[in-house]
Amino acid sequence: MKEDYRLICDMIDEKRDIILNAYEYIWAHPEVGYKEWKTSEYLEREFERLGYTVYTTRGIPGFIAALDTGREGPKAAVMGELDALFCPNHPEANKETGAVHACGHCIQTSVMLGAAAVLKEEAILGRLSGSVRFVAVPAEETIDLEYRGELIKNGIIKYVAGKIEFLYRGMFDDVDMAIMFHADSSPDKLFKIIDGCDGCITKHIEYEGLAAHAGGAPEKGINALYAATLGINGCNALRETFKERDYVRYHPIITSGGQAANVIPDLVKMDTYVRAATMRKMLEMNVKINRVLAASAAAMGARVNIKDKHGNLPFHSDRIMNRLCTDIMEDIFGADVIEYLGWDTQSSDIGDLSTVIPVIQPLCCGAVGNQHGEDYYIEDKEKCLINPTKVVTVLVYELLKDNGAMAQKVKESYKPLYSSKEDYFKTIDAIEFGKELVHYNEDGSITLDFHNPALH
Repeated sequence: MKEDYRLICDMIDEKRDIILNAYEYIWAHPEVGYKEWKTSEYLEREFERLGYTVYTTRGIPGFIAALDTGREGPKAAVMGELDALFCPNHPEANKETGAVHACGHCIQTSVMLGAAAVLKEEAILGRLSGSVRFVAVPAEETIDLEYRGELIKNGIIKYVAGKIEFLYRGMFDDVDMAIMFHADSSPDKLFKIIDGCDGCITKHIEYEGLAAHAGGAPEKGINALYAATLGINGCNALRETFKERDYVRYHPIITSGGQAANVIPDLVKMDTYVRAATMRKMLEMNVKINRVLAASAAAMGARVNIKDKHGNLPFHSDRIMNRLCTDIMEDIFGADVIEYLGWDTQSSDIGDLSTVIPVIQPLCCGAVGNQHGEDYYIEDKEKCLINPTKVVTVLVYELLKDNGAMAQKVKESYKPLYSSKEDYFKTIDAIEFGKELVHYNEDGSITLDFHNPALH
């Protein structure tokens, strides 16, 4: 191991209690997106104890803390996600909310805190140029869409996903590159490297029928649940048209399906995503799905309203930082510690960030069970917390040492998908689309209206 790497790793080992204590608190206090107030406040206090000034943002959890070397140079961001997800059957889920960190986000801000504790030490900071921004971001999991819709309606947020909201609010302004680890439950290797992952469109769907007595007069009703079931089955029939190379995924849930078994359901609510490896394919598949949703409602004489919103853009890892990261992993932990995964079909708002600045998100092992499942835990804290802290800290060190030469190389080689933040937001705003898809005409004909005119 290189001598300077050894120095950093030894310093992290000395500060391991900071990392592990943060993890224990965050695991024990799971909160879903835009509700992570306890988590954010705990981390704010921990950063302040380290001597950082913390900058929060209006109306939502999350913050930034900056470390300036006092020398000009690039700005690198280390990120951590604050949110948990809903998995009420998990043994350690919050009994009131059903929230639990079955996503592994509980390691990320702990790793970020550990890196912040070491990078500020003069033995390291004195060798660096530029600055580091530590960003605690809310709401990565695209869930609880009705609640977030209310936040948007009330002007508290503009975007469903936390990194996009932070980007909109200027929290990533002047950041040149960003880094974040994610936990993985595979035991094969210490680390995994991905090329990228899917983007997605989020959909909220409401079928409207007509209530009636389910036993005495069902013929007087219009069954919204049957219309929704037709829609689910119709979209399932589209699956054979999904090409493997496009990595399309569609997975609806019914969030409200009726209130009483003796009443024909008159309102059914659904949430879902349309995922794919490119924005073009996301939009193409979304049109097909909207067509099926409209046709299924018309078949039953029901109505259907949809609200489409941008979820995430596909994520593309920065090749230079990925290569640098793998070199660091092998130098610290030895050969044959990395698995290369290629493309992944999950989605994250880190993809949006990757369209305007270079970003990487390697994975670390140490978790067990199914991610997002009731058996998911962080089993090996050394592998899932201490190891990634060492890699992230050394990576920032490598980027910003020697007057930030490596970070400058990353900046110069990166080709953004959008020339400006404004162009990016113009593109994703055009995805937003909400209306009734079925119109019953006076002459007895039916019109299906499922296209988003802003995208044509």
